Amino acid sequence: MQAPSKPAPPDQQATEAGSATRPVRGALASLSLAMLLPALGTSIANVGLPDMARALQAPFQDVQWIVLAYLLAITALIVSVGRLGDLLGRRRLLLAGIALFAVASILCALAPTLWLLVAARALQGLGASVMMALTMAFVGSTVPKARTGSAMGLLGTMSAVGTTLGPALGGLLIAHFGWQAIFLVNVPLAGVALLLAWRFLPADQRGANAKRPVFDHRGTVLLALTLCAYALAMTVGRGHFSVRNVALLLAACVGAILFVRVELKAPAPLIRLAMLRAPVLSAGLATSMLVSTVMMSTLVVGPFYLARGLGLGTAATGMVLAAGPLVAAFCGVPSGWLVDRYGAQRMGGAGLCGAAFACLALALLPASLGIAGYVVPIMLLTASYALFQAANNTAVMVDIVPEQRGVISGMLNLSRNLGLVTGASVMGAVFAAGTSDIASAPPAAMVGGMHATFAVASALVLAALAIFALGRALAKPPTPSGDPA
Repeated sequence: MQAPSKPAPPDQQATEAGSATRPVRGALASLSLAMLLPALGTSIANVGLPDMARALQAPFQDVQWIVLAYLLAITALIVSVGRLGDLLGRRRLLLAGIALFAVASILCALAPTLWLLVAARALQGLGASVMMALTMAFVGSTVPKARTGSAMGLLGTMSAVGTTLGPALGGLLIAHFGWQAIFLVNVPLAGVALLLAWRFLPADQRGANAKRPVFDHRGTVLLALTLCAYALAMTVGRGHFSVRNVALLLAACVGAILFVRVELKAPAPLIRLAMLRAPVLSAGLATSMLVSTVMMSTLVVGPFYLARGLGLGTAATGMVLAAGPLVAAFCGVPSGWLVDRYGAQRMGGAGLCGAAFACLALALLPASLGIAGYVVPIMLLTASYALFQAANNTAVMVDIVPEQRGVISGMLNLSRNLGLVTGASVMGAVFAAGTSDIASAPPAAMVGGMHATFAVASALVLAALAIFALGRALAKPPTPSGDPA
């Protein structure tokens, strides 16, 4: 009989723990950059639209496609690339996505015409969709389960940093180097992310006898067209619905019905619809979309309310609007720690309760309170959103089987994106409902629109809270007969 092995000395145990921690930290660094780049790519381009319109001699309506092409590519493809990562290997696809993002950034800077720039931005959006879909999927294979919340909080922080940093960095780069610099700045960052991902992310594992992966091409095309139609219906016309918007919305509904029929018959469906019967997943997707719709209202309504309702200047409005993203950047990591410490379900509920209270405050507080009456609730709303996101992403992703992590991560990001595009249209329409011309409306109309918008937002968050509680109740295992409930 073999003698039991002696435990390693304490100094050797510490060395082994440190060597095991370094790959985790390296993996988290690569994933953090992979989450930062798509957010930076979204926010940094907005500030350069006027300069690009002048340089490319294009009308402002056409220049909007520089932003829209990027967002459409992400929204339409994020679930498909997540599923592709599950089939072909997440590491190799993430490396390809980062490299594509870098190459597309160079093509954006070199584009001589508007429509070549729009095409390059669509390619950049494809690379961004890969990064967004696969970063959360990697958490399960690189981070211990007890630290999943902290990792999700860190990724949320990096996304907020990218959103916050974009306008300031873009303005600085354009002032000194021209609009091309806002795209070229992505290249060294993507290079670092590529090196870290190649060095620290776990290699893809496929057995020698593994079957050839089957990809659902019909479902992929149908879903992409459906999501494009919906996103265009929500964005074209800037909240004013016309016949074109209605036609696009009807096309999205027809596409959704056809997609469900195709998925039910597909031998290897893009999305296994039976997964949506899981209470935690379905509730997580629904609440993510609802709360993201609310968060978008702060970006749509805030500038008009501050400038025309409270009479702030451009500089003061910009400083006040920066409060929310700054809070998100600082609250992501602490939110993840709270999720690890107290549980995803409890902290998710706390985040939704805080968001509901903040929206009620924005709906009821009088304009006479001035900046404080806006900033304090917005800071609470943003901090609550950071806590909810870390908890919701952890609750959904923590027990997902490895073969489905990519597609579920893509669905989570898709629900957030759909909430954002819906909020831009619907909440903008609610805000402007009482006036024919929002640009010249009196301050009283701005205050009334603000209160109406966040009254609707309060109802949406309360609905999300009810869905969250129902999902939690249904997810509880049944109590054995004879045992106390």
